[in-house]
Amino acid sequence: MKMNIDKEKIKGTVYQIIGAAMEVHNELRWGLLEPIYNEALHLELLDRGIENESEKYLPCFYKHHQLEKYYKMDLVVGEVVVELKSVSELVPAHRAQLFNYMRLTKKSVGLLINFGQPSLQGERYLYSEAANECFMVDKDMRRLDDIYEKFMLIHE
Repeated sequence: MKMNIDKEKIKGTVYQIIGAAMEVHNELRWGLLEPIYNEALHLELLDRGIENESEKYLPCFYKHHQLEKYYKMDLVVGEVVVELKSVSELVPAHRAQLFNYMRLTKKSVGLLINFGQPSLQGERYLYSEAANECFMVDKDMRRLDDIYEKFMLIHE
């Protein structure tokens, strides 16, 4: 499945975001409330010269009506939606939240970052508008299930 994104640029942006998140995690450690990490990461990115929008409002619609209710995304860095958590374990509902943001905004890249463990946790996702699906990717932005399928073919 081909994506219309500049993989090298996106990889660089993702690398910078993760590096900034690692700095925040090293400084604040783990287990604080999510809004603390959100503000700290927003500031760390700005200190590194990386423009980002913190707590960006996402309007919602029903048919042609704009709803009074809205989503608030943690961080947006260009084409990357960043969903932050401070939980003991990432669960499918956390991924679904990120996927909804990606689908609603048509942003092609999502990061799910968890500050709730002694080691920073992160997952990378791409969104395919054509297929209307999100899928996990590795650090080189390769779809993980494609890698798994190739592995299985080689080792059958």
